[in-house]
Amino acid sequence: MMAAEQLRHDDLIARLPAVRGRLSAQAGLADITWFRVGGPADVMFRPADRDDLIAFLKNKPADVAVTVLGVGSNTLVRDGGVDGVVIRLGRDFAIVTACDNNEIEAGAGALDVNVAQTAQMHGIAGLEFLRGIPGTVGGGLRMNAGAYGTEFKDVLVWAEAVDVQGNLHRLSPAEMKFGYRHCGVPEDWIFLGCRLKGRPGDKTDIQARMDEIQAAREGSQPIRSRTGGSTFANPEGHKAWQLIDAAGCRGLVVGDAQVSEQHCNFLINRGNATATDLETLGETVRRRVKETSGVDLRWEIKRIGRQKDGGHE
Repeated sequence: MMAAEQLRHDDLIARLPAVRGRLSAQAGLADITWFRVGGPADVMFRPADRDDLIAFLKNKPADVAVTVLGVGSNTLVRDGGVDGVVIRLGRDFAIVTACDNNEIEAGAGALDVNVAQTAQMHGIAGLEFLRGIPGTVGGGLRMNAGAYGTEFKDVLVWAEAVDVQGNLHRLSPAEMKFGYRHCGVPEDWIFLGCRLKGRPGDKTDIQARMDEIQAAREGSQPIRSRTGGSTFANPEGHKAWQLIDAAGCRGLVVGDAQVSEQHCNFLINRGNATATDLETLGETVRRRVKETSGVDLRWEIKRIGRQKDGGHE
């Protein structure tokens, strides 16, 4: 790292409030994203618990940008890294608890699959779809994630979030303003957790449905490749993969990034791709689909950070 860069990061950490968790300068992000690409965070903050996170937000300088990163399953970190502070929610935010009335409480850092498994263990049906979503509860709330006919909006009782000033909010499903792969909560709010509703079910039947979902994923998606999940949202009245296929993009390559041969709404890092390769490939697909069908594909994968030259888009 150049001396000027080191000074900039040391200065940023010096400006941040004291925390009980961990602050790390120039924290690598590539190894914690599914694509395995991207530059470092200026600073990474792993809060000890929700009080530590809230105190940090209340006391941090207003000009310091904050980005939340889950398990990186639906995220493309650009090659220049991420400005400001990247927050990674740890173990204290990953607790999953079965409640009365066939409901589950889950922290924003909990894996969706762990929520599904907890529900199964307690005979709570209706949350099996979470077995098919490779991410965390926080990301699922942010994008109204869904699979196999069910979305977060269908099972949410309430969600809890903290704004950039450190104020807590408990949000009803209506206040979440859910849409297709979208919620209307301000982008800079951080989800802390939620309560989800299920229904009584037989544990064996629930497990069988979860096994079906996993088998369907393995049979249709390149889940063992370096991918970020579904790349584009399905446009109204269309399937994104069909539009991509019709535009001749199945197997298309840019650098070491490729459109999956198995499911062409997935981009793959074949081993040495850069974030720029992947984003360029995605934009090439979007352009070709627009030319052949007139449809504008919308990125479902969240792209964060700056390009190598310092640009953001």
